[in-house]
Amino acid sequence: MVRRKPLVVVTRKLPDSVETRMRELFDAQLNLDDVPMDQAALVEAVRTADVLVPTLTDRIDSAVLSQAGENLRLIASFSNGVDHIDVASALNRGITVTNTPGVLTEDTADMTMALILAVPRRLAEGAQAVISDKDEWLGWSPTWMLGRRIWGKRLGIIGMGRIGQAVARRAKAFGLQIHYHNRRRLPTAVEEMLDATYWDSLDQMLARMDIVSINCPHTPATYHLLSARRLKLLKPEAYVVNTARGEVIDENALTRQLEAGELAGAGLDVFEHEPAVNPKLIRLAKQGKVVLLPHLGSATLEGRVDMGEKVIVNIKTFMDGHRPPDRVLPGML
Repeated sequence: MVRRKPLVVVTRKLPDSVETRMRELFDAQLNLDDVPMDQAALVEAVRTADVLVPTLTDRIDSAVLSQAGENLRLIASFSNGVDHIDVASALNRGITVTNTPGVLTEDTADMTMALILAVPRRLAEGAQAVISDKDEWLGWSPTWMLGRRIWGKRLGIIGMGRIGQAVARRAKAFGLQIHYHNRRRLPTAVEEMLDATYWDSLDQMLARMDIVSINCPHTPATYHLLSARRLKLLKPEAYVVNTARGEVIDENALTRQLEAGELAGAGLDVFEHEPAVNPKLIRLAKQGKVVLLPHLGSATLEGRVDMGEKVIVNIKTFMDGHRPPDRVLPGML
């Protein structure tokens, strides 16, 4: 008797090699047009699928999950974070949730380091001046478009997991002094390797940093972790870099401080109401005060393929009756 292949519904276009392998292993329903599914389409997907493969832009909330069919037993998310999924509701319905941790670490850390360099050194502003039709660049000048040195400055990392530690390794090589705040203090050996100083108090760390990098996940506990009050603790010469989730910063408060000159600048790869971008941030970017990127932190072909392979392993392991390696549990959130 031939065993029925599980129906796997994929919500977005994935790399060709990943989709091909999914077609070989599963009854895969692909989204070749890459048009994001609306709620009605997501509801239809959970009603019919054995496995749902969403991405971070698909909101799998309790309203969607309440209409899941009896066959849906696994949500294998193509993402590192799972804040787009109501994990508690899924688990209460007997649906396992998995993600793709680890494979995005180096790519996201690279992008974080790129922004740490780009904002103080005014890279985006300078690149635009070279190609501008306004003849902004007339040749080298001793005083034109001066940025700020990063060597010797203090970097405060919020969230010292895989990505935070990868950022620390890169930043240390650039001569930055590493400080961090985390739910749990790192082992002494790791701190020594990174020359990292731990701060139990986020408030105290923020007041002393030259650059702050956000590398923690978005959870209910980290929503607006950088609140208006905490942003006020930063020095006027400080820079903020965010490659994690936009919801971790009170974006309106950040914008107000940048407009008032109470912060030196910001580098943002993520936004609080993504894909919408605050028009004031766009105006600040045109003024050279911020660098804005369209969520490129993990956007490498290698990274996306690695994510897809993790999704496949999680599905295959689950369907073979074993515990998937990247199962998400409530205690992890």
